Amino acid sequence: MGQNDLMGTAEDFADQFLRVTKQYLPHVARLCLISTFLEDGVRMWFQWGEQRDYIDSTWGCGYLLASSFVFLNLLGQLTGCILVLSRNFVQYACFGLFGIIALQTIAYSILWDLKFLMRNLALGGGLLLLLAESRSEGKSMFAGVPTMRESSPKQYMQLGGRVLLVLMFMTLLHFDASFFSILQNIVGTALMILVAIGFKTKLAALTLVVWLFAINVYFNAFWTIPVYKPMHDFLKYDFFQTMSVIGGLLLVVALGPGGVSMDEKKKEW
Repeated sequence: MGQNDLMGTAEDFADQFLRVTKQYLPHVARLCLISTFLEDGVRMWFQWGEQRDYIDSTWGCGYLLASSFVFLNLLGQLTGCILVLSRNFVQYACFGLFGIIALQTIAYSILWDLKFLMRNLALGGGLLLLLAESRSEGKSMFAGVPTMRESSPKQYMQLGGRVLLVLMFMTLLHFDASFFSILQNIVGTALMILVAIGFKTKLAALTLVVWLFAINVYFNAFWTIPVYKPMHDFLKYDFFQTMSVIGGLLLVVALGPGGVSMDEKKKEW
């Protein structure tokens, strides 16, 4: 079997998978995407005192302001998640969650930590894809009316979302000399570049979803670590961050790459 035949078989499998799961995939994608916010909102409730004391000691802002920050995080994230999952006011929910990302980036000094900053930007990329999906749903009532081309804001949201998801993947690269790490980096980077430029997008994104999920369960198995150990929280944070990127990639699979992509340009050639 030649390379083209193999690629064709893989694309046929991806198309078949999409046909079977098209009703459920967007729901699963949204749940995965907002899982970081959901987990963090619940964490704010159970670690109220610790979070408040951390903000107070870092910024010297006093008990009241530190408590207000924790409450805003809790309320903003859980409300945003409920609205996204119930598909009500999704655009406002996304803007609210963008605000939470910005607030946390400043409050927790993430701006100076490249790895965490890239992960927050990747979360923003997932929210951009969610915004693009909500825009396309808003226009679905005109589905039977032919249009000249896809709306530019939606196209560039999808492009921006895909590019920002690359940043999350870069934080998962392992810079050591083992054969498995080198192979993982090369194959994973190639797939992520395909997603970013929008070439064979659905197949590349679906392959990455499977790969990232396997890596996530293997490396970030927080449930195997006792709750009282700090490593439990670190692995839990990494696990849900990666699940959010998986959600973003699933949205790419469900929505397609959008107008600014090689897949769309090929149709015009």
